Amino acid sequence: MPIFPEKYRLLGWLSLLLLLGFVSTSLVSYMSSRDYIRKNIAENSLPLTSDNIYSEIQKDILRPVFISSLMAHDTFVRDWLLAGEPDQAAIVRYLAEVKKKYGTVTSFLVSNQSGHYYYADGLLKTVSEDEKRDTWFFRVRQMKEDYETNVDIDMANHDTITIFINHRVQDYDGNFIGATGVGLTLDSMSRLIETYQARFNRVIYFTNTEGRVMLAGKSLSQNRGFLRGIPGLGELEGQILNHDAAPTQLSYESAGGRVLVSSRFIPELGWYLVVEQSETEDMQPVQRVLLLNIAVAVAITALVLLIAWLAVRRYQARLERMAAHDALTGCLNRQAFEIVFQSFVREAQRSRKPLSAILFDIDHFKAINDDAGHLVGDAVLRTLAHLVEGSLRDSDVVARWGGEEFMVLLPDCALEQALALAENLRVRLEHHDFSIGRPVTASLAVAQATAGEDESAFFCRLDDALYRAKTAGRNRVEEALPADSLP
Repeated sequence: MPIFPEKYRLLGWLSLLLLLGFVSTSLVSYMSSRDYIRKNIAENSLPLTSDNIYSEIQKDILRPVFISSLMAHDTFVRDWLLAGEPDQAAIVRYLAEVKKKYGTVTSFLVSNQSGHYYYADGLLKTVSEDEKRDTWFFRVRQMKEDYETNVDIDMANHDTITIFINHRVQDYDGNFIGATGVGLTLDSMSRLIETYQARFNRVIYFTNTEGRVMLAGKSLSQNRGFLRGIPGLGELEGQILNHDAAPTQLSYESAGGRVLVSSRFIPELGWYLVVEQSETEDMQPVQRVLLLNIAVAVAITALVLLIAWLAVRRYQARLERMAAHDALTGCLNRQAFEIVFQSFVREAQRSRKPLSAILFDIDHFKAINDDAGHLVGDAVLRTLAHLVEGSLRDSDVVARWGGEEFMVLLPDCALEQALALAENLRVRLEHHDFSIGRPVTASLAVAQATAGEDESAFFCRLDDALYRAKTAGRNRVEEALPADSLP
């Protein structure tokens, strides 16, 4: 059983093609917009944001590097160390002034000669190679770079996790004589990252050269491990850790959609700055437009389908009526009547109710056509059909049998009642003014279908009765003889 009737199947295909056209156009537009947005983010928005963040970092995060460099090259510090650390109160005042002036959480100086660790409140301790917490100093003593950025606990600040800038101090001949620098708490730096993220609406974090996340905001607070352990970033780790100070543009797929990544190496920190931007927020307006376009496409397709369906239904009904009805009188034509007759016969047999019919012919209709013309004759036929339909029950059916002959089918009607209806119809036609200057009469034959009688025999009896009505003088009703009395 097909979903659509045959007559509406073409409408279904047209609607499908129309909808596919709308949706395809919307999808192409969406993909073009999506690609443009991705390209704009990757080539313009994200690199520009990365540059702006880098500029902010130079002011905020790299500032401690410059402070440490100033301390390491300060002649007072170098001369004090070379002089054998004569006045400890002087260096403590110096460190306290640096801490106060630049707002750091700590400032320190460690002498290579004595191993003394000085900070803003005095002498903290003496470093030792056997002490695990002091390994940083001996690492700095051996390194070739001028400084390092190190995340470690700060004994002078209740073991708070701190970002230290450890800078080598050298004498005027380039010999290592100590290490100095400042520290910033990790929490304060994380808040600074959060400020950047809120301002630029990006995810920002720093990794060291081994791919370990060293500094991040709250969004990555649970993932301060290695890049390889963060979903989506593991495959990009090698491309991020490329020691390239120029921005590197990458992307990966996450559960929330595509994420664009810009990374760059910051030599002053020895870390990588990684900036991520999800395209989801930028794509939401385009996705809303896509959904709106699809909704409009569905609505337009539905409207077109409805209009087309109504038009097809209207014209189909008209065609079906034209195929089943006589164009002149509006009555059923003979072919349609025969179908209805068969249906009525089956119903009569099932319900055991009588079925009768009236066959009538307009008397001397040829004379009307010859004397008044065919247009008048057509008008008489239309008027007669109207009168007949107005004289019958709603369940009765009228058909134009051919020419000036008409057939009336009377379901649930016995012969006696059918004869009365026929006589009433004859009288009504005889007394109706057809405005042609003469009366219009008809000869009528009435028959009741009998059990087992076929269609041909039934109509044959009606024809015989009609013939007898005509030969008997016309304008009369004649009862059809039973089938067993026919010659």
